[in-house]
Amino acid sequence: MTQDLFRQDAYLREAPATVTAHTPEGGVILDASIFYPTGGGQPGDSGTLIWGEARLDIATTIKGEGDAIILVPAEPAPLPPVGAEVAQVLDFDRRYRHMRVHTALHLLSVVIPLPVTGGQIGTEKGRLDFMMPEAPADKDALEAALNALIERDLAVTTDWITDDELAANPGLVKTMSVKPPMGAGRVRLVRIGTEDEQIDLQPCGGTHVARTGEIGPVRLGKVENKGKQNRRVNLLLGA
Repeated sequence: MTQDLFRQDAYLREAPATVTAHTPEGGVILDASIFYPTGGGQPGDSGTLIWGEARLDIATTIKGEGDAIILVPAEPAPLPPVGAEVAQVLDFDRRYRHMRVHTALHLLSVVIPLPVTGGQIGTEKGRLDFMMPEAPADKDALEAALNALIERDLAVTTDWITDDELAANPGLVKTMSVKPPMGAGRVRLVRIGTEDEQIDLQPCGGTHVARTGEIGPVRLGKVENKGKQNRRVNLLLGA
């Protein structure tokens, strides 16, 4: 089992850990990880492990069996031995861009209140696929509404409910293609705004900024036709 430190603090850049295992493919498993594993449309984190005078560059992070998180080296290299104490150093610039894009996509699902059929997060841009038979009539108006929400500098917080509570409230789930992170008995919710003035609330296991103002200005790119009932809306971070 790997403790998911990134869910406790998405801004954690460095942390100590102990190597608990190696995978047959050459991955490293730690007892606690600041590295987010690929999932929910968000890429796995990259960075570096340091022990003694040695270091290992991490190209990406993936989910293993159970609650294990596997760090994938950038190239074949000696691994820190099992039991070794290591320092984890996250490529935070890359992660922070993922956080900004991810939170912006949650807001995009607010200004376009339609079922989401897919999504992807990158460092410069992201996209959501909507069940949308016709392209938006006024993309500029949607972009303006999205940036207005960002500029409100709304708080982004998390809460937890049980699997049963989520099953009893299916309207919380906007994504049709990605299942909420269930199975552990409880589900993490990401809220934008306050309980009294809530802008969005949906299940999500990814990393997010603490306030929407951190996203900065965004613009909407092409709206692509992805089938009879689907449109892909691209979102790009500003400079």
